[in-house]
Amino acid sequence: MSDTDARTAHLLLTHEVAEFLYREAELLDERRYDEWLALLADDLRYWMPMRRNVKFGEEAREFTREAQDIAWFDEGKDTLTRRVRQIQTGIHWAEEPVSRISHLVTNVQLVEVTPSAAEAREVTARCRFLIYRNRVETETDILVGKREDVLRRPNDSEGGDGWQIARRKIILDQNVLLSKNLTFFF
Repeated sequence: MSDTDARTAHLLLTHEVAEFLYREAELLDERRYDEWLALLADDLRYWMPMRRNVKFGEEAREFTREAQDIAWFDEGKDTLTRRVRQIQTGIHWAEEPVSRISHLVTNVQLVEVTPSAAEAREVTARCRFLIYRNRVETETDILVGKREDVLRRPNDSEGGDGWQIARRKIILDQNVLLSKNLTFFF
């Protein structure tokens, strides 16, 4: 493959991944949770560590450690499905009345592609997000941060067209969570 062909494949893949992430945001904003759940791999890891204020030189302590310390989220598809089902009952106290939410996704970058951009089966992508939530008359939350997603193309036997989210690491750009609850998804 020529250098131009490789760059073109990378550009097209970046666009494809960005469009996938934008579509996912739209599904969440429109409360189309069953369609969103279909985008999640069965072995999903959905993790959001807590953040600490640390002194200069102690950056290694800034985030809680995966599988060792407490986290805001450390879930799989089963747990996320149960959270969705709870919201869908219509009697979820933190979502009655339902929140108005907008997910903004930007700065999509490919970090790693396997085996190649032209034949991608798995992609690690980073992006930035802003989530705006308003509920009742006066409750407003604005959350900003970064995500690192591992996206995987399912095999043909798994209904394989498009992408599934196999791993999501969510980093908030705050260390104190000001929201009253975290009933929404990142």
